[in-house]
Amino acid sequence: MSTSSAAVATSVTAAAGAAAPPRSTRRRSKLRKRLELALLLGPASILFVGFVFMPLIAAAYYSLFDWNGFGPLTDFVGIDNYTRALGDPLFQGAIGHNLFIVVASLIVQLPLSIALALLLNGKIRGRTGLRLLVFTPYVLSEAVTAVIWLSLLQPHGVVDGLLENAGLGGLVQLWLADQNVVMFTLFAVVTWKYIGFGIILFLAGLQGVPEELREAAAIDGASPWQTTRLIVVPLLGPTIRIWIFLSIIGSLQLFDLVWIMTLGGPAGASTTMASYLIDRGFRRYEFGFGSAVAIILFIFCFVFALVYQRFALRRDTQGALTGRVE
Repeated sequence: MSTSSAAVATSVTAAAGAAAPPRSTRRRSKLRKRLELALLLGPASILFVGFVFMPLIAAAYYSLFDWNGFGPLTDFVGIDNYTRALGDPLFQGAIGHNLFIVVASLIVQLPLSIALALLLNGKIRGRTGLRLLVFTPYVLSEAVTAVIWLSLLQPHGVVDGLLENAGLGGLVQLWLADQNVVMFTLFAVVTWKYIGFGIILFLAGLQGVPEELREAAAIDGASPWQTTRLIVVPLLGPTIRIWIFLSIIGSLQLFDLVWIMTLGGPAGASTTMASYLIDRGFRRYEFGFGSAVAIILFIFCFVFALVYQRFALRRDTQGALTGRVE
């Protein structure tokens, strides 16, 4: 009995030794994986360090000096550039303008994008052409969009002429020269430019809503509005959260349209953080001060991204990757 048990144990040990790969083979496999990761991530890492990380470090260093961009860095001022920027009423107004675009985008663009996406997702005549039409403005560059609308909004221009011909001459304004109107005008242009992206994004999200759920809701007596509100929109939650993230980051970094159309005017009424940065850093040759503004803008975006990832996007990514492929 003991002899057979010993034989069985010996055979099991031999089988286990044959099944387990040699240590050298496992080592070569790990080395191969590391080489693959290095080849795949190496170029992107080099570009990130060279074009993102190092410029950020350089800007943080320059921000500690009163420097005009010429000559050595000798006039060290510490955090004076930061306190000066945060205490400037014009920069405070620029922050308010960015926040206005953020809030207006969430209130206006989000429901409008979802509504148009639901409309274009239905079986309507000319659906493909309408989708192309709403997405076309997003394809245009910011510079082209700004030049087009700058021409349309000139006094006695196309927009004023259309309003007057429609009997709405009382609505004619100095669209880009009135301090009380200019931000609403810019927001309208921003909405025209970027709403197509939101519509396409939500159309893609609607493709993941099972048609069976809508049919089951209809059988249970739910109206189309109830189906949309209680089934479709909740299932669009991940897409909505991604859109909100992209919209807020884009609103905080808004520059091209504002700079070309108004240069931040009139009297700073449309200045954003990015346009304030360019004006002080490049037009006035205050590179140290401009670097401080750039760091402040980066901190705003970075902190928002971290907080939003922690409390909003985490629910969408948690559990998406439950393991790794060996």
